[in-house]
Amino acid sequence: MFIQTEATPNPATLKFLPGRVVMPEGTFEAKTPAQGEVSPLAQRLFTVPGVTGVFFGYDFITVTKADGEWQHLKPAILGAIMEHFMTGAPLFANGYGATEEDGEEFFDPQDASTVETIKELLETRIRPAVAGDGGDITFRGFKDGVVYLVMKGACSGCPSSTATLRHGIQNLLRHFLPDVREVQAV
Repeated sequence: MFIQTEATPNPATLKFLPGRVVMPEGTFEAKTPAQGEVSPLAQRLFTVPGVTGVFFGYDFITVTKADGEWQHLKPAILGAIMEHFMTGAPLFANGYGATEEDGEEFFDPQDASTVETIKELLETRIRPAVAGDGGDITFRGFKDGVVYLVMKGACSGCPSSTATLRHGIQNLLRHFLPDVREVQAV
């Protein structure tokens, strides 16, 4: 098994590509070992000293570190990922699946068509690019011209995430939807 690694815009997060599907649907994020208890792979990764976050996407895993150098952490992380896939262990224990965002979506029912367009643009134009950087972004709400989004994986806590929101996503949404004034991370 050959696992590729890629840098992400977040220097504290590294993207691992095991060459196979990790999660066929949805995403999963654990920011603590307790949140990772539902996944044998996340549990393995949290045993590596310095690992503070794990994110699973369609065909990648991103790992976030607190401190230390990647050159020292990477071999242990690669070993944990390889061991997991070679043993054939399930990604989740007890039928657990992809996580949905904490909390409900919120928007005024009269904004339903705007929200539908926002979600379509997120799905077709924004999420694929964000996944390429080892993260995910999902819709949370729309109120008074402000779009609220949840950033996960490499995007959560990334120094360039504010620029991504303000200059990339906000400009794209404003181009297609004049009702959008601003984009904020939740």
